[in-house]
Order: sequence, then C-alpha cells, then structure tokens
Amino acid sequence: MLSDKILTLSLLAASIAFGQFQEHAFEPGNVPARQDADPARKLTPEQRGDVYMARKMFREAIDAYKESAPMPAVVLNKIGIAYHQLGDFAAARKHYEKAIKLDKKYADAVNNDGTVYYAMKNYRSAIARYRKAIQLQPEAASFWSNLGTAYYSRGRFDDMAKAYQKALELDPTIFEHRGTVGTELQDRTVTDRARYHYELAKMYAQAGKNDLALQYLRKSLEEGLKDKVKMTQVKEFAQLRETDEFKELLSLEPRVL
Repeated sequence: MLSDKILTLSLLAASIAFGQFQEHAFEPGNVPARQDADPARKLTPEQRGDVYMARKMFREAIDAYKESAPMPAVVLNKIGIAYHQLGDFAAARKHYEKAIKLDKKYADAVNNDGTVYYAMKNYRSAIARYRKAIQLQPEAASFWSNLGTAYYSRGRFDDMAKAYQKALELDPTIFEHRGTVGTELQDRTVTDRARYHYELAKMYAQAGKNDLALQYLRKSLEEGLKDKVKMTQVKEFAQLRETDEFKELLSLEPRVL
C-alpha cells in the first residue's frame, strides 16, 4: 500500500520508479511549520526530519531522525525511506527490518522491505513481502499496486490484473499519484513500459474508465507496442472498440518515444 517505488521500485534500479509514496506524511501541507516566533515550541527530531524529507534533503533528514531517543519503529522506517531515496538499499533494508523487529505488525515497513527486493530484481521475495504487508493491512491500495507490479515483472499478467483491480477498488486514483512522499513506498518501475501500459489500459477498460483506457493505449503505442490487431480482439476492449476514439487510435501511427 518510495506519481517521479537496482529500483524505482526499482525505487520507484529500482527506479524509475521509484518511488512514489502514500500517506502524504511529508507533503508540504502536513509538515510542521518552524516555530521561530516561539522558542519554547521547538520541533522534535522526527519533525525536523520530516521537514528535511519534504525538501528532499535526505542526508539531513537521516541525521535529524537519528537524534530521536528512543527510536520508534516509525522513525526507523522513515530513515529507511531516506536511505532508499539516496539509493543505499542495504542501509534502507537494514532500517526497515529494525522497524519490523520492533513492531512485527508494522505493515508499511514490511511493504518497503519488499521494494528493496524488487529493486534487486528478486521478485519472488518482493511478492512474499507485499503479500505479508497486505495480510497486515488489506485496505492499503499501494500494497496491492506493488504486488501487481511484482507479478508483472514475473510475467504473471493475470495475477497482476487481479492485484491492480483490487488496488483500483480501494483507491480509484492509485495509478495517477505523482510525487508524494510518506511512510509507504509505491513502485512502478518496469522494463517493458509498452506492455505495462497496455495492461493498464485493459484494466481501466474493464473498470469502465474509457478515458484512462484510451490514454494508456496511446502511451503503449508511443512506447513501441506493435500488435494493433490484438487490440481489436481482447475482451476487455469489447465496448471500447465501438467508440470513435478507439477507431481513430488504431488508424494513427504514433511517433515512438
């Protein structure tokens, strides 16, 4: 349940992806303001770290978070995210696992640990972590999205579609998120982006979101998808095929990006 999570994803190698984060804990509107006017109201180390994260000053954020005493699981997870953003996946995973050791039910840290495995292209282990995170927090759309992406990277397209459909049910805008930072990593780093966007188009068409389906079909063609004939045959596009927009798309020769 990290739209600019070796990664993105493979965070967001890993990523392009990488990361896109849910729970908006570090968005500017949620970052505590400086209290210079009232010296008695000083920011805690965690709050200062959040300010640095919002400013993408990840090393400074790590230093601030490490001043917390004692260091709770949520702070360890945030330190992991900061290292993740710096591309230090070993340090990121170390802190995610420390957070999990402190709180075995901390779903965000379990999910984020999965993004490290994804970044290292260990998709089987990433899937196991994402499934565990979902067991702990089944209503987190970003976890289902990450699970779907990992299935995609293993070529398990039917499983990907099921996971993505669940993510979409939980959050209709899950695949349109951009540039948020929080306590959950959302990864969408993939190699064959043409096929990836084609699969998203099928998902949106099945959900009746024709505008988004057409948008992702166009993207897939621009990224090199060759088989237009297949687009006229798959069941997900049955209703879409009757629209003028779909017919126009088939007639175009998009410039491959």
